[in-house]
Amino acid sequence: MFRTTLAGLLAHRLRLVLTSLAIVLGVGFIAGTFVLTDTIDAGFAQSFAADADKVDVVVTPKDGAGPDENLPESALAAIKAVPGVKDAQPMVSGDVPLIGKDGKVVGDYPTAGVSIPASRIKITSGRAPSAADEAVLDENTAKTQGFTPGATIAVLDHAGKRQEFRLVGVFDVGLDQELAYRGAVAFTPGTARRVTGAKGFTEIDVLSSGPSQESLRTAVAAATGEAKVVTGQERADEVAQRNHVDTSSFRLGLLLFGAVALLVAALVIYNTFSILVAQRMREMALLRCIGATKRQVFGSIVLESAVVGLVSSVLGLLTGLGLGAAAVAVLRAVGTDIPTGTVSLSPQTIVVGMCTGTVMTMAAALLPARQATRVPPVAALRTQVEEHTFRTGVVRMVASALFVLAGVGLTVAGVLQEPSQAALLTVMAGGVLVFFAVLILGPVIVRPLSGLAGWVPARLFGVPGRLAVDNARRNPKRAATTTVALTVGVTLMTFMAVLTSTMRTTVSGRLDQQFPADYILSSQTGTIPRSIADTLRANRDLATVTEFRGEKAKVNGHDYKVGTVTQSSIGTAIKPEASSGTMDGFGAGDVAVADDVARDLGAKVGDTVTVTSKGKSTPLKIVAVLKSDVSMLPSITMAEQSFERHFGRVDDAQVLVNTADGVDPQRARTIVDAATAAYPAVKVGSTTEIRGQFDEALDSILMVVTGLLALAIVISLLGIANTLSLSVHERTRESALLRALGLTRPQLRGMLSVEALVLGLVGAIVGVVLGTAYGWAATTAFTTDVSFELPIGQILLFIAASGLAGVLAALLPARRAARASVVGALAAS
Repeated sequence: MFRTTLAGLLAHRLRLVLTSLAIVLGVGFIAGTFVLTDTIDAGFAQSFAADADKVDVVVTPKDGAGPDENLPESALAAIKAVPGVKDAQPMVSGDVPLIGKDGKVVGDYPTAGVSIPASRIKITSGRAPSAADEAVLDENTAKTQGFTPGATIAVLDHAGKRQEFRLVGVFDVGLDQELAYRGAVAFTPGTARRVTGAKGFTEIDVLSSGPSQESLRTAVAAATGEAKVVTGQERADEVAQRNHVDTSSFRLGLLLFGAVALLVAALVIYNTFSILVAQRMREMALLRCIGATKRQVFGSIVLESAVVGLVSSVLGLLTGLGLGAAAVAVLRAVGTDIPTGTVSLSPQTIVVGMCTGTVMTMAAALLPARQATRVPPVAALRTQVEEHTFRTGVVRMVASALFVLAGVGLTVAGVLQEPSQAALLTVMAGGVLVFFAVLILGPVIVRPLSGLAGWVPARLFGVPGRLAVDNARRNPKRAATTTVALTVGVTLMTFMAVLTSTMRTTVSGRLDQQFPADYILSSQTGTIPRSIADTLRANRDLATVTEFRGEKAKVNGHDYKVGTVTQSSIGTAIKPEASSGTMDGFGAGDVAVADDVARDLGAKVGDTVTVTSKGKSTPLKIVAVLKSDVSMLPSITMAEQSFERHFGRVDDAQVLVNTADGVDPQRARTIVDAATAAYPAVKVGSTTEIRGQFDEALDSILMVVTGLLALAIVISLLGIANTLSLSVHERTRESALLRALGLTRPQLRGMLSVEALVLGLVGAIVGVVLGTAYGWAATTAFTTDVSFELPIGQILLFIAASGLAGVLAALLPARRAARASVVGALAAS
């Protein structure tokens, strides 16, 4: 039987090519994921090891020190006096907002102003700063802002004054993720202290003139007292732990898509082996006639699947190595800050890939192998394959009913819960159970769905169209297994489309509710001069100007940020929504608190709270508890006059501006920009820009997910092509009879194409229904006040693309069937 099985494989190599390709793609995706993440991990390990060799001892403020508690300048002199110290280089760090070429500060957060020790700074262009009027920029900021060595750059110092420097170089921030995110300007130590206003040093790097790192660390620790002193290796390990990109979540996310691809591949394999067993019924019966036992027949199918799985897994590993190398090449080409090591297949990746591909293939072949043992020896006397009629069966209906009840129950329970991660997971679990029910019920629902999907083609294409629809319906078990592979991909794509569309509509509505303004003024420094609002308010082209202010204080002994808003804007430009009480007549002595603050304080409407700061206390009466999820007011809002009386004159933290009716938006933007032109730290934004950024982020997510799910779609199309190829072979005599009765070659090709079209549409219909239902359920379980949005255009596109993809998958099988000789096919049968 072993030799017979291998001979059968060698004699019919092409019949399993598409099956092997499905496993190759699935294993390749998983192996590529491991190759990519292993390469990134190796790159980080190499980088941290290299950094550990640059410094012998590192001195930093003691653990638990506050953000302003730096090493005193006396510590540097004390360290330099320690025997064995070759050199000690200090590091200064603070905020120094960089002004871009547009006259406004760069980014959402202040650029870091640093003085990096010469032993650690990595100059990639130009040189390090050596004079008080020189500076260098990090590579990413220099590139995005268009600065090159020789240019003049400007920053805001700690007092908010503009300072100009000559750019003499560009440097690499290395593995410091904070500097990579914020951007950095590096100066000489003296200039860095002057510009940032920093007192002392954030770090001192010590180089040894001979002693080991441990002995030097002990000597330096004795000289610095309470400071934290570690060796260079310990510091590298610490930085690695703090800044290392954790690839486990990234790997898990990609592996989930790989699991989907393998699930679809398993369905393709199951369908392929089921068809092969049906086609080889006479072969199996002949083996039984000459003495093969049921166990041997079963073993031959499993052995065949094992060989296919092993070969496919090896090819999948090689494919994964190529995919991983390509991903690493892309990372290097786009200039990311993620270090990468040597691309290779680790033993873990090889084991996972081989086991996953082989086990998945063998598991998918078990049921067809069991079916092969039921072939009686008398079947060898039959002249053609007997087509089995499908019967629903009580077990199938009971099992599917149980899955439906459990899945719907979990889904409803998740939707009825308070929106949370647990509710979302409950809904997802319900979706998995419902999908299993659909998988079991597939042969039952494929008949009516084929009739629905084929109603139009059957009338458009005449006799070939009606024959195609009948062919799609006559073997529902095979059709269901073929279409369910496509259903998986379409379900997930529809789910993501509904989810992103609904979130886009929901967030857009909330932006309109929470930011009822045309323009938003904010500042990197945290404060906006009040003169800006006064200037804007004096312009008749602007309808309302709303100022927000805030200060830290204790409320009933607890630390909070207490704020206020322009009194005249309450109820007009800003319409807060209260869960209890009201802000009508809100004035001196009143306070409104968010519902979460009210719960923390154990307070309600009518209670009195005391605001205390700088030795001054003010009692206030709670007149409203606001809904924190929809309120844009500060969590503790005082009346404007009470706030002024308690805290004094405080600059604005944020300003909202509304344009008067009929004013051209471009003119209004010019007015707002002119009012803020003299203040580089004050940036002007709009709800349109915020909405655009959110839409761009959602579109990027949808694009990535769709790209990853495309692998599952490709594998499912291989399944349709495989099924049709084997079906064409199985129906050789039938096709020849149709040709003999007058069906032309184009009509035969059209019949098979319409059959594939119907199969593709059936898979798409089920996927769209499931994806839409669980897209709605997921958004409901994820957040409150959902504005459901059905992306009809995208859904129609998915359905059309699935049908078209099915037709494309049928091109080669249809061509082969049409080219077959009528006489030869009838004689061979």
